[in-house]
Amino acid sequence: MALKLVVGLGNPGPEYERTRHNVGFRLADRLVGEADALWKDFKGLGVASKRGDVWVAKPMTYMNESGRFVRAFADYHNVGLSDLLVVYDELALPLGKLRLRAKGSAGGQKGMLSILQHFGTDEIARLRIGIGPQPERVKAEDFVLSRFRASEEAELAAALDLAADAVETLREKGLAAAMNRFNPAAA
Repeated sequence: MALKLVVGLGNPGPEYERTRHNVGFRLADRLVGEADALWKDFKGLGVASKRGDVWVAKPMTYMNESGRFVRAFADYHNVGLSDLLVVYDELALPLGKLRLRAKGSAGGQKGMLSILQHFGTDEIARLRIGIGPQPERVKAEDFVLSRFRASEEAELAAALDLAADAVETLREKGLAAAMNRFNPAAA
């Protein structure tokens, strides 16, 4: 894998800024920097910036339409499927845990589903960042759109540091090496 594009998923706008659903955006900001001047608009669909030889991007189409941006950006910049990594929140993983995969279903994540539909394949590498566990009697939609508690922010910051290391390992040594290093051992 010659990593050329990292896409962090999230929703645009201040009302979503620090929600659980926006951990992909938060990792993108960590990789590039949060200053607005670093991000350049791409056809009104999203924003992107270069980090060395890798594009880092954030769709501004809202989560459910992420595939529109990712497909258009990848096509415009000649980024093949094997050069793409999508980063997003994972309800089924505990807060702070990471899971890298070379392919698979969307697992209920609507942004990833949109991307898979626009490319017509499930062979897209992804890095999922745990935001769980979901409390009982709280709908998934409500939970992912909630903000992290102050007590969770330090754990999230550590997870984002680890995720940034995972992206760098993937870039330097490939997906298999990154998966071996960062995926939790099977219980």
